[in-house]
Amino acid sequence: MTIEDLTRRLSAILSADVEGYSLLMRDDEEATVRTLTTYRNAMTHLINQYRGRVVDSPGDNILAEFISVVDAVNCGVEIQRELAERNVELTENRRMRFRIGINLGDVLEEGVRIYGDGVNIAARMESLADAGGICISGTVYDAIESKIGLGYEFLGEQEVKNIDKPVRAYRVLSYPGAAAHRVVRAKRAVRKTWRNMVLAIVVILLVGAAAAVWYFYLHPSPAKKEVASVEKTAFPQPQKPSIAVLPFANMSEDPEQEFFSDGITEDIITDLSKVSGLFVIASNSSFSYKGKQVKIQDVAKDLGVRYVLGGSVRRSGNRLRITAQLIDAETGDHLWAERYDREIKDIFSIQDQVTQKVVSELAVTLKASEAERLYRKHTENIEAYELYLRIIRECWPPKKKCHPKAIELSKRVIELDPKFGGGYQLLSYLLSAGVRFGLSNSPSEDVEKALELAQQAVSVDDTFAPSYFSLASAYLMKRQHEDALAAASEAVRIEPGGYDSNMFLGFYLHWMGRGEEAVKALKKAQQFNPKYLSDRVPWILDFMGFATFTAGRYEESIAAWKQVLDRFGPLVLREAFLTAAYSELGRDDEAKAMAQQLLKRHPEFSVSSWNYARTYKNPEDTERLLNALRKAGLK
Repeated sequence: MTIEDLTRRLSAILSADVEGYSLLMRDDEEATVRTLTTYRNAMTHLINQYRGRVVDSPGDNILAEFISVVDAVNCGVEIQRELAERNVELTENRRMRFRIGINLGDVLEEGVRIYGDGVNIAARMESLADAGGICISGTVYDAIESKIGLGYEFLGEQEVKNIDKPVRAYRVLSYPGAAAHRVVRAKRAVRKTWRNMVLAIVVILLVGAAAAVWYFYLHPSPAKKEVASVEKTAFPQPQKPSIAVLPFANMSEDPEQEFFSDGITEDIITDLSKVSGLFVIASNSSFSYKGKQVKIQDVAKDLGVRYVLGGSVRRSGNRLRITAQLIDAETGDHLWAERYDREIKDIFSIQDQVTQKVVSELAVTLKASEAERLYRKHTENIEAYELYLRIIRECWPPKKKCHPKAIELSKRVIELDPKFGGGYQLLSYLLSAGVRFGLSNSPSEDVEKALELAQQAVSVDDTFAPSYFSLASAYLMKRQHEDALAAASEAVRIEPGGYDSNMFLGFYLHWMGRGEEAVKALKKAQQFNPKYLSDRVPWILDFMGFATFTAGRYEESIAAWKQVLDRFGPLVLREAFLTAAYSELGRDDEAKAMAQQLLKRHPEFSVSSWNYARTYKNPEDTERLLNALRKAGLK
């Protein structure tokens, strides 16, 4: 037969294979063959439903042909959704994930077989797809872009063997939980309804008789799918979609890369916190599960959220692999999963894509200003980014032994990327904290420098919330209370769902004398960090002790200070504020006992020299605190 004898036509071709098939076979041949047979049967059934036909299925491959390119893509989406659900029932090392490539092009038909460039390009698209994902050619994209509500990522032009011109390739982004998939699922449900109706009628008759026997005589406890009950969550779920991001596991061979995977997790949490339509648990709480084998349902229950995002990071040289999956803990469904194999320079793009997918899957509407802030990159310099993360990991909060080193490293961050606000912000905060904690050799000079650096941080990037924390700190050191509060408020505008932003807002409201507003902001922050009692640094407890005292809620202030003293030990400010709270309530014996305890630990303490009390904007707030200390016998 010559090529002239073959039938030529335009077809939509779907090519699929199993990622890591050889490894699966090596570990357990029989189990792999059983799973492959089951999955292939499920795929064949779906292909037939979408008016396609299986052309060939050698080894772990499957090649199918469709009359309609829309049917081909919808079928591919439904296949991945179906297989993702089946994979949930398998252990991680036995899950079978197919890569799917789809092309619209010319094929040559010989009997039931098809050949030609159209098939070759589909196979090339398959090789570009992620495990559990779909990659389509430019011809498919052009045909379906306005017909199917999916998201796409352009992968550039790709070389295909024996094809003269490069071929455009696109990754389908909406797998497995986006709108288009839900439409497909709904259609599938309708088809199943009629098939199941006859069976249901028969079953109802049988069940009716059996139910009485079951209820009155057997009544076993029903087996339930393990999900998180809304009623059983430790904290009430908010009205808006709520999510916790678990620490991405470091799968690299180098344990020193732990800071890198932690940094990625922190950045995703920070980005999601910028979305006012989301309730995001702070990293302080989500990181309490780091390194632990936990059930998603238990996490959701503990933190009072519905959705949980988790993943892993593997770094090797300049290559990076990040996996992520979003789970609805209330239903147990996997809404979305993706694997990113990229170069290290693409890390910020990957973070954006993960954030974008979460926002999309949870059907959250972004405000225009939020969208602009959300996808703005603060730096594209990997070295500067890594150094910034390392400083935070090793020298945060500021410690005497590493404070000088942290200052020098922060200067290096600025040198590496002068347009990254993080370097200026970090150096500014280190200088002002050094003054506050007695680590500075030239306090006046460092306060001025801290303000200058914070202002510079904001000028190079006015969407980086930590810069406003540093700016507020510097302003407070200069007793510019209104400016400090304005800076803290701007941080909340950028990260309305941020734990730190709301916590520091409460701190600055307290020094303004606005105690009730401070308490409100701090309680909001506590909602984002349900495990605040486990924080390494108990800022939220200290701040709540301040704010409740300023608000005149002395009983609550005493409770807060006793809690922080019991868990984290004494500091001058803790014992002083607790003494004052006892004194204000007229509990003189307890006030005097605490005052003596303070003097025993810090014999140099005196009311007249305690400048911390003079941080208040209003003199009357300062005098109320100092008079309460004098009443307890302190001078």
